[in-house]
Amino acid sequence: MNIELILQFILAGITVGSIYAVTAIGYNIVYNATGIINFAQGEYLMLGAMSAIAFRPFMPLPLAIVLGIGVAAAAGMLFDFLFIRRVKNPSVLRLTIITIALSIIIREAALHIWDEKVRSLPYFSGTAISTLNVFGAHVSLQTLWVLGGSALMMIALSIFFKYTMTGKAMRACSANRKAALLCGIPAGKLTTLAFVLAAATAAFAGCLMSPMTSTQYDCGTPLAIKGFAAAVFGGLGNSGAAVAAGLIIGLLETFSVVFLPAAYKDAVSITLLLLILFIRPSGLFGSKEAGRLKAF
Repeated sequence: MNIELILQFILAGITVGSIYAVTAIGYNIVYNATGIINFAQGEYLMLGAMSAIAFRPFMPLPLAIVLGIGVAAAAGMLFDFLFIRRVKNPSVLRLTIITIALSIIIREAALHIWDEKVRSLPYFSGTAISTLNVFGAHVSLQTLWVLGGSALMMIALSIFFKYTMTGKAMRACSANRKAALLCGIPAGKLTTLAFVLAAATAAFAGCLMSPMTSTQYDCGTPLAIKGFAAAVFGGLGNSGAAVAAGLIIGLLETFSVVFLPAAYKDAVSITLLLLILFIRPSGLFGSKEAGRLKAF
């Protein structure tokens, strides 16, 4: 294997890994605010991309993407208002089943709205054959959009949680919800914001990847599984570790085609998830508490 091919694999792995990382961050946002796992995360990714594709014929691409993200964010808000808030004495099992049921409902609704056809957004810059030569490796211009957009979103979320009052309040709810309530922090509103942010980040990731991959009603499920694998691998609640875990999974998947048939590529993340759950349930970088889910 020559250096150009190795570099090509590395760039491809980092590209898909960044999408897994963004999806994993969405899981962590909801987990930190509520202590539950939102298995509808992949459906928000699909919903944002499909909505943007539907809006695209009637408006410029940037506006279509913004509206697509808005549709997913609104869905996240409604999910919290209609289902999460109405559960009395919530438990991890009940809330997890609700998120699974919602993912099925969204997927089936998307099937009836958009049918089974494969769609995609246009390339943000150039065309499918527009590439850059990086030390002999050919890089699609859309790859740069994926890497740049993902990096900017991760930085923006990091700044939000570390330096804004709202972000600090959400972290306080994560650390001790009852203490945060006693301090006057509106935990209910922050929970809604967590679902909105998680849905918006997933939708943005879906729009970034749509020009390069097939987008259809069921495309969110595989990405949700891999994003969850990255979240668990890094340690639930640790977004920085989720980024590293997502990139690692992306690289492992890409290089796996060298040693395994391409059909087994998707099994890499599942195998890694099972190994982590058996060996270290809290993840490589997580605390012991991350291995024990507790609903708010």
